[in-house]
Order: sequence, then structure tokens, then C-alpha cells
Amino acid sequence: MRRTVVVIAGLLVLAGALQPFPASAAATVSPDEAVANLERALKAMTTLQARFEQLYYSMSISEPLRERGDLYLQKPDRMRWTYKTPQDKVFLYKEGVLEMYLPEEKQLTRSPVSKEALESDIFGIFLGAMSFRDAYVVEDSPFPTEATRVRQVKLTPKTEGDYSHILLEIDEATWLPRRVIFLEWAGNKREFIFSQIRTGARIPPKTFSLKVPPGTEIIDDTESVRR
Repeated sequence: MRRTVVVIAGLLVLAGALQPFPASAAATVSPDEAVANLERALKAMTTLQARFEQLYYSMSISEPLRERGDLYLQKPDRMRWTYKTPQDKVFLYKEGVLEMYLPEEKQLTRSPVSKEALESDIFGIFLGAMSFRDAYVVEDSPFPTEATRVRQVKLTPKTEGDYSHILLEIDEATWLPRRVIFLEWAGNKREFIFSQIRTGARIPPKTFSLKVPPGTEIIDDTESVRR
């Protein structure tokens, strides 16, 4: 289970073709109202496509690990992260199972994802797995940014877990997050930045399936759950 949580943390927010909220309201909303708007926007979308950049800051290295790729989401429970640089890999979440495919290592791993693990990370944010106000203490927390017309809030988990807190940068026009930062207790940091976001577009069903070449090692941790 620990491996599943770490995998999800390593993955794995947005703007799109939704009807914008009134711009005049953005400057006056409270942190609680901002996350309420975020929840409504996330629930309103059915599909999403975006480019993402993922950065991992470690206390042991001077420069962050930087990865880039494409994200595909289809409600209620399908999500694909296709990494393109610096290494090809795919993370596919579907119906409670996470598949991790590493072409260079010729390996596919399937792992069940518990409700607790899903809710504690970025998957839960996208899929609307929890109420922000139920799971977190919500407050203002401005942090450095180059973006304009964004609302920044801090989420502190009410139940202790892998993260001390989460920073959200929410687009004021659509109330979807464009940047998410997870701060770990050990001082490490994971950051996700999203761009070229489209919502409501048709995503081919084959996007959410993985066909691996012959000779791929398959490690299926879901078999023990089914027994």
C-alpha cells in the first residue's frame, strides 16, 4: 500500500472551456468560497486534457527533477498521465486500479488504490473524491508566482498524512487550479503546473487502456486482493 501512495504522489491542476465566474467576484471571495467554487468547477467538467510540468524538489539535490507530459481525464474514474521527457512512462488510473508502465524497463505494474490513498493526493483533487473543507483547514497563503488573475490558498490536512500542507493556485476565470504544490514533512516538495487545458472534449476510449509489447514483465498486485 505504501508503494501505491508513493506512486500516486509522484504523479500526478487547471483551466478550460467552462463558463467563467464573474471577474468582480474573484477579488472578494474568501478562502472557503474559493475552494467551494473550485469544487463546483471540478464537478461540472466531464473530460479534461492538459499539458503538465511536474517538478520534484529534494533536500538532497540542488536542482529539481523536471518532467513533462500530457494529462487526460474522464469522469468519474479514469485518468492517464503520459510522460514524454526526460523518460517515457505512463500512469493509468481506472476504476480503483493504478497501472504504471515503464517502456525502458519493459515493466508494467498494477496496484489497487485505496479510498484513503486516492483522497490524500492529486488524483482525489481531479476526481472530486473528497470535500476540501471536510478534509483540510483552508486559509489564505500568497506565494511567489508569475501568473495573473489567480487565487492562492493553503490546505492543511485535518488528519496527519504524507504532507504538511498543500498550496493551490486557482484560475479566477474558471475556478480550476492551474498549479498545485505538495509540501512533505521531510522538506521535499512536489509541484504540478498545467497549461493548454481543454475541458469537454471527446477523448477516445483507447486512451484509457494500455497495450504493452510481448516480453513485458507484468507485476499484478491486484491478484492478491481478488483472492
